[in-house]
Amino acid sequence: MKALVYTKPDEILMREQPEPVAAEHEVVLKIDAVGICGSDMHAYYGHDPRRKPGLVLGHEFAGTIVESRSAAHSVGARVTGNPLITCGRCDYCVTGRNNLCENRTMVGMTRPGAYAEFMSIPGASLIDLPQDLPAAKAALTEPAATAIHAINRSLPFLSRPLLECRVLVLGGGAIGMLAALLLKHHGARGTVVTEVNPKRCKAIEAHADATTLDPREAAPQEGVFDYVIDAVGSKITRVSALKAVKPGGVLMHIGLQDWESEIDMRKLTLAEIALLGAYTYATADLRAAVRLLQEGAFGNLDWIETRRLEEGPTAFADIAKGNIASAKVVLLP
Repeated sequence: MKALVYTKPDEILMREQPEPVAAEHEVVLKIDAVGICGSDMHAYYGHDPRRKPGLVLGHEFAGTIVESRSAAHSVGARVTGNPLITCGRCDYCVTGRNNLCENRTMVGMTRPGAYAEFMSIPGASLIDLPQDLPAAKAALTEPAATAIHAINRSLPFLSRPLLECRVLVLGGGAIGMLAALLLKHHGARGTVVTEVNPKRCKAIEAHADATTLDPREAAPQEGVFDYVIDAVGSKITRVSALKAVKPGGVLMHIGLQDWESEIDMRKLTLAEIALLGAYTYATADLRAAVRLLQEGAFGNLDWIETRRLEEGPTAFADIAKGNIASAKVVLLP
């Protein structure tokens, strides 16, 4: 089969790979659509030691079952899935927080991912797709679930209803874009999104009814935002987020661009700021994402850019150069 293989930093190539075979309780999927994630770009740059050269990346997928050794899933079913392969037995799994599973592995990290014509995955990870949800949109289930999980975790900590809050989203990539769209769906008004790519800014303003700001030209106002979402997670954005949030406000941290950071714990304490982290999603968030995508909660999603799988190397290079306006590129095998 054809697959995109990460070969070395700044290089991903189309190669012939052996087709996967379903192990017990697993299925083989024909991949219908797969998104390029920021974490895949992080690996592409050579910044993720967990993802090593020779690996097929990709974990934002929609597909059709072509082989099944799972009693619960039949050939021909359209599905997406949880790319976090969890044990189902630890305390986190049995209490519905399987994103924190003590024994988790991951598609596109510890096993071959979805930048291929076919991929194997445990049946327990699968989530059914509605027949009327196009594959390219269904491939947004994973990043949409990340936004859902983060927003659901943070809303209870707001001191006032969301529609009364001043909201700042740092980063207009897929997670930031989807977060802004979901916040709009929940009633947020006048959200500010920081983004350095002017092409993305136009899409954000058009679809999320948000104001965009290039942080290289002007920093967000300090101490005025009730709710700040850091969808980048760099040292710079972490400092910016803490400056922007007002006393008593909420800072939700999603992005993981940098491994190390400094936090002004004195300000955090004196201003009674709620600092929260959100890692990926639970399976319930993925199911909610499918439903919300079908219902149109994220808008019409016509800002997605699609390319053929064989165009993957060029797509990665174009994203790296900032030549793509869309916050999400979806590859179609």
